[in-house]
Amino acid sequence: MQMAGWILRSFRPRGSVRLRMTVLYGGLFLLSGAALLALASGLVVGSSSTAEVGATKAQAFGGQGEATQAALAKAQQEIASLQAQLANQSDARAGISHKLLVASLIALGIMVAVSVLLGWIFAGRSLRPLRLITATARRISEDNLNERMGFAGPQDELKDLADTFDGLLERLETAFAAQRRFVANASHELRTPLATMRASLDVATAKPGPLPPQTVVLHRRLRAELDRTEELLEGLLVLARSQHGVLPNRDIVAVEEVVADAVHARSAAIDAAGLRIQLAGAARLPVAGSGVMLRRMVDNVVDNALVHNDPQGWIAVATWAGQDTCRIVVENGGPMLDQDQVSQLAQPFRRLGADRVGSNRGSGLGLSIVTAIAAAHGGSVELRARPEGGLQVVITLPLAVRPALTGARS
Repeated sequence: MQMAGWILRSFRPRGSVRLRMTVLYGGLFLLSGAALLALASGLVVGSSSTAEVGATKAQAFGGQGEATQAALAKAQQEIASLQAQLANQSDARAGISHKLLVASLIALGIMVAVSVLLGWIFAGRSLRPLRLITATARRISEDNLNERMGFAGPQDELKDLADTFDGLLERLETAFAAQRRFVANASHELRTPLATMRASLDVATAKPGPLPPQTVVLHRRLRAELDRTEELLEGLLVLARSQHGVLPNRDIVAVEEVVADAVHARSAAIDAAGLRIQLAGAARLPVAGSGVMLRRMVDNVVDNALVHNDPQGWIAVATWAGQDTCRIVVENGGPMLDQDQVSQLAQPFRRLGADRVGSNRGSGLGLSIVTAIAAAHGGSVELRARPEGGLQVVITLPLAVRPALTGARS
């Protein structure tokens, strides 16, 4: 029994629910039609057998009831005539039964096909609300948890499922909003004591007179750690605001100018690291959003390519214009990377290793901030490990309605 159950489970169809419901409807109709046909055929065969038995009894009765020879001969003639009539009727009944069986089989095949078609249609209509719920669930992500199913229908199992999902979304939205508010508030509040510690440290080392070498070294270390901590808090604050959809000073921003400014601002660091830089692409790429956020996004990508690179390596920055979107592509050389690990760099505090050109270890928030800012502007970020080594970052942003910008580079 266990082996039979395992075999049935192994051959169980794994198609869609609609297909399984259609097969179930068609199979049930086929079984019920076959049972009805078998019952009808049994009744016809039974009636034929009853008629033949009656004829046999009549023959035997006729043979025993006549005493005289003449009466016996006459009775035998009548019996022979009745037998011939019964034989003809039996042949005719057999032909009718055969035709009836063939017609019943044809009708059964037609009705099975019709039942499968009707089962497919009605299964689709029955599962349409479930498809709507699934499509709505796919549209909802971490950035639009305020959307709800709003399923309008009778109070049945599907309505209960949609209401349960709406309640889950509400709880998730509340939890994410509380988390982002906490990160933003904590980052903002911690900047004040950091500024106080930095000022106190500067005042202590600004006193007249020579300072001990140990004090100078300690001052440099503490100042570097304070700067790094402030950078981390600033990154957390930007990440929280981006994930919360807070875009200050919304305007039409020329993306090609933002990219060119980011590259030119780092030309000295690029030359100091011995890197080759290549800047190319389209002009007049207007994007609706926050100029501050978009500049931070591009700065982080270029900084990532500058820091995570080979000595005497290269960086390529390009912008591309599509019909409704524009792309910013930043590539850099470097060691071979694992695509699975690269895909996780969009999450906060994820790093791939310590090999880099600069000495700054970083906070692990750069690419996560890039992803959050792009999502806040309706765009997306793709991180790809280059087959030759290094990383490729592709940022896709929707273009603004305004076709051109005054003062954009051409």
